[in-house]
Amino acid sequence: MIAEKMKSMVANSSAIRAMFEEGNRLAKIYGAENVFDFSLGNPNVPAPEAVKQAVRELIDEEDPIALHGYTNSNCGYADVRETVAASLNERFGTKLEGKNIVMTVGAAGGLNVILKSLLNPGDEVIAFAPYFGEYRAYTSNYDGVLVEVSPDTDTFQPKLEEFEGKITPKTKAVIVNTPNNPTGVVYSEATIKKLAAIMEAKQKEYGTEIFLISDEPYRELVYDGAEVPYLTKYYNNTVVAYSYSKSLSLPGERIGYLVIPDEAADSADLLGAANVATRILGFVNAPTLQQKVVARCIDEKTDISYYDRNREALYNGLRECGFVCAKPEGAFYLFVKSPVADEKEFCAAAKKYNILIVPGSSFACPGYVRLAYCVAYETIVNALPKFKELAKEYF
Repeated sequence: MIAEKMKSMVANSSAIRAMFEEGNRLAKIYGAENVFDFSLGNPNVPAPEAVKQAVRELIDEEDPIALHGYTNSNCGYADVRETVAASLNERFGTKLEGKNIVMTVGAAGGLNVILKSLLNPGDEVIAFAPYFGEYRAYTSNYDGVLVEVSPDTDTFQPKLEEFEGKITPKTKAVIVNTPNNPTGVVYSEATIKKLAAIMEAKQKEYGTEIFLISDEPYRELVYDGAEVPYLTKYYNNTVVAYSYSKSLSLPGERIGYLVIPDEAADSADLLGAANVATRILGFVNAPTLQQKVVARCIDEKTDISYYDRNREALYNGLRECGFVCAKPEGAFYLFVKSPVADEKEFCAAAKKYNILIVPGSSFACPGYVRLAYCVAYETIVNALPKFKELAKEYF
């Protein structure tokens, strides 16, 4: 018999992954060109050529025993961590050192490492809806309690008054994700400053430490000149979780890092805990070859123009069909208002046209659906006539 905690997790298995698997099933029946799968944030842009070149060079130049072996520290190669820190200092004016970086198995691995390092049973973690649904599982992994702040469906900026009221003496961490999955919204500097001020005041009121965890896999994917504030500059107890899954189109390679700055409370202890958590969670260390690859490609970025063209085509096309959605400032998702209250019913209707979309309830925001536009441009062009047929059922 499986663990009691796993029973509910299995029952509520990721709707995103389930829809992706359904897309593969339908593709075998109707042909991939006739299935319009907008379910999964799996980049369709190839990794930069420099990534391929780095892999080739490393395999040719490096000692294979060292290249594919364990790292001396569970936190990763010292030279890679120094390279990451130097890049962040140059880009954001921070004063990080290699010791402040923990190489991780993607941002997801990093979030689990930091939550394992911070949470005692019953500690609370606050997230702003809509949010990536796995935050709930990651928090539950360490017997924490996820506390939701309800969504502002007008702006999808955080509801700061409600947030302030939900901070308690048990609050250990707050997770923010900007650019946001699923809305594509970027939290403004004004919002971040207000959020930080609230957290500072609550720390003083309760005599506790509250950590701000910034989940940043989409930092480089922004449009129209949008700027994403670097949160360590606004609040001392900030930890950043980053992934190269989107910025270098390497989701399957599982490579990212945590930033734990000296300004964070008990930073030395927290870094030590993250080092041990990386080992005891079974990661041991981040993939060694990929650590070296990203260090050599530290200044490389994916082709944002590809996603921007998709964004414009899908956003304008859906608006012309009569659907309502906010134009995303970042990431590669559209969050569309369902034309009926039960968005799962709408997802089922879309499936009749081989359109696969994810219900907003998966992100704690029912009444909406998410479309990932990190697909082939042709998929969007070919899907729009089907969306028009779907729209006729509602408008």
